[in-house]
Amino acid sequence: MTTTEKQRQQQADLQKKLWDIANDLRGNMDASEFRNYILGLIFYRFLSENTEQQVEQLLAEDNITYEEAWQNDEYQDVLKQELIARIGYVIEPQDLFSHLVKKIENQTFEIEDLHRAINHIEASTRGEDSEDEFERLFEDMDLNSSRLGNTNAERTKLISKVMMNLAALPFVQGDMEIDMLGDAYEYLIGQFAATAGKKAGEFYTPQQVSKILAKIVTTGKKDLKNVYDPTCGSGSLLLRVGREANVRHYYGQEYNNTTFNLARMNMLLHDVNYHNFSLANGDTLEHPAVVDGQFEAVVANPPYSAKWSADPSFLDDERFSNYGKLAPKSKADFAFVQHMIYHLDDNGKMAVVLPHGVLFRGAAEETIRKYLIEEKNYLDAVIGLPSNLFFGTGIPTCILVFKKCREQDEDVLFIDASQSFEKGRNQNHLADEDVNKIVETFRNRETLDKFSYVSTLDEIRKNDYNLNIPRYVDTFEEEEPVDLDKVQQDIQDIDQKIVGLEEEINGYLKELGVL
Repeated sequence: MTTTEKQRQQQADLQKKLWDIANDLRGNMDASEFRNYILGLIFYRFLSENTEQQVEQLLAEDNITYEEAWQNDEYQDVLKQELIARIGYVIEPQDLFSHLVKKIENQTFEIEDLHRAINHIEASTRGEDSEDEFERLFEDMDLNSSRLGNTNAERTKLISKVMMNLAALPFVQGDMEIDMLGDAYEYLIGQFAATAGKKAGEFYTPQQVSKILAKIVTTGKKDLKNVYDPTCGSGSLLLRVGREANVRHYYGQEYNNTTFNLARMNMLLHDVNYHNFSLANGDTLEHPAVVDGQFEAVVANPPYSAKWSADPSFLDDERFSNYGKLAPKSKADFAFVQHMIYHLDDNGKMAVVLPHGVLFRGAAEETIRKYLIEEKNYLDAVIGLPSNLFFGTGIPTCILVFKKCREQDEDVLFIDASQSFEKGRNQNHLADEDVNKIVETFRNRETLDKFSYVSTLDEIRKNDYNLNIPRYVDTFEEEEPVDLDKVQQDIQDIDQKIVGLEEEINGYLKELGVL
């Protein structure tokens, strides 16, 4: 079995086990609610095992266990300092996931043990550099919720069952060819988004779409000073950029508090040290956490046509003031674009997923579009994606690519990938070859019959800055000519069959004495 086959097999086994756990245990709550418990406990197990690995290294030459060292004040102080410096938090021996599992096996576990252990993690970061990254990180995992049971005993029983099932997953076995924990996390986020519809889909960008954006903004670069996602969701898009190039610092902001917590967990789960990411919770347009930063890569999949205040005071905001118009109240798409462009470094690239409407809608959006093309010449490419790629919406989408210093500033590349997909039961999917074709066409900047077109700026002017892709990429397929003689013959054959069947039926009716 090749490494790739082994990876796929291990991923399939893992996903089946995880979904079985979810199906067995969700009981009185829907999938999106139970998600918080499963993901929170997976994350807690990760933090625990990460602590055990660090302690094992620290005590490698001392021939002493973590429990024994913790009883010694001198060892304890050194361990606390080292763990905070290395991973930003401390989990004491009695609070480790493995220790709690033993208590479950010995039937001495109470749900308060887990509650106390989680509180200890956050407490260990207070006053440290890592405090912001761990503050209220587990608040969505409400261990007192009646959804888990009406009594402490019921809640203890249910959480014990989840923990024992999760403990059986082979996250850190040496034979594993995959990022077991990261894959489990990603699968559950995606699966819950698929089953919970639009509400859950808001924090999840399909991996293949993330891959396209990541490959575009890292084209020609192996190392990025930073990357920024102003609507970062669970952070999957940021992390995908990190798979394509070395990213020295991740920046993001997320409006939804639960999703913001997921993003912080996701960063730590993927071994991004707390020193190397800065995520904020809040409204990017109304209350931006990033005010002056410039970023080498900017990516986003913002909520489509979201409402915003469009308060006239924003005309004095440097992010929007040069355009002369604000994005409409009912459609903030271009407000996100303007925010992102303001923070794009001169040598940077930006790729953003938006609804098709941004390509051709009039009024203020036309003014902004014209300014970006005619005055700034920042628009580099327009990529039309297949419909029904995203959870909870079938709306057709596109990717807009912007650069402040374009190498080829006399033209704009249009790609029509609307027909490049595999049909799925609920969503369509981009296959690897579809992703590669889009990325290669972008990188080669070439015109391909019925797929892409390099348009001059003059052509765009003649189209009144309407960027609707069919105006540039001709995908018209001529229908084959109809053979009228064959059609006539087919009709005659059918008529003869009808006559024959009628005679046969009449014969039966005569035998029955009906006729």
